[in-house]
Amino acid sequence: MIYRNPEDQVVDDAVIKTLIDTYGERVTSLPPVAIVIAAYKELPAEVCGLATAVIVVADGCADSTAAEAAAAGAMVADVPVNRGQGAALRLGYRIAREGGATYIVTTDADGQYNPAEMRSVLAPVVAGEADFVTGSRRLGSQETKDMIRRAGVRFFAGTISLLTGQKISDTTFGLRAMRAEVTGAVQLAQPQYQASELLIGVITHGYKVAEVPATIHRRRVGESKKGQNPLYKLHIPGVNNFFYGLRFARVAYGTWWRERQRSKSSSSPGSDSAARANGSGPGSVEASASSAAPGGSLTTDAAKRT
Repeated sequence: MIYRNPEDQVVDDAVIKTLIDTYGERVTSLPPVAIVIAAYKELPAEVCGLATAVIVVADGCADSTAAEAAAAGAMVADVPVNRGQGAALRLGYRIAREGGATYIVTTDADGQYNPAEMRSVLAPVVAGEADFVTGSRRLGSQETKDMIRRAGVRFFAGTISLLTGQKISDTTFGLRAMRAEVTGAVQLAQPQYQASELLIGVITHGYKVAEVPATIHRRRVGESKKGQNPLYKLHIPGVNNFFYGLRFARVAYGTWWRERQRSKSSSSPGSDSAARANGSGPGSVEASASSAAPGGSLTTDAAKRT
């Protein structure tokens, strides 16, 4: 994984070393499925007949989240500073991938996603029908009555579908499944709004993407930090939706442009071999997977930087 911000790598390396010191082989020898979550709720011990490990990234939590998750049996990566959901998931992906998991499933901790639907999201990946699968509220159902949010989901789905050439009905659904090595082949730089960055990166790298019907419920716990007015900290739905849309658009268009430039660069003479050599271009899954061998590089990388 390539870090754009060296400070993020320092933080992640320190957290991983602490994680290994605490859990030992539970971290370096993961079962086939790693469920990565940026907080915690009760999750299944088995999905699609495969054993799971729950990796909770406590992103600068000041409450009892970390302690409760650990008491419930999850492995907790306790990050001392709050960096955002995107940074938390990126760390979780690295732990899962380098710890030897074959598949990664992500979900949120606010009660919006049904753990029972993990099977339908993961099944196409396990079957080899797709590399990356996301749930879709538009193919399934949603409890929210917020018409602005619904319109935004449709707008950005249409926009990203147009930009990437891949038909997507829901670009922000948090319940997703993927082959673990996929997360090491795409660039993940966003501390927040990471869903669109990952999706666009996966599509532009040529991975097979699919959607399945899923349900999104009303938030059961807390309040979304995304979209809140940065100047006055107002908690007004209409204002939050406006700022959410602006920030999401910036990340989506910025990621698309970055990946478009990368594609142009990789198509120039001699660039393909160089990209494959450093594991940064299309088709670099093999290089990424070998550099993150199960149970190997996680321990080595974390230890040598501390």
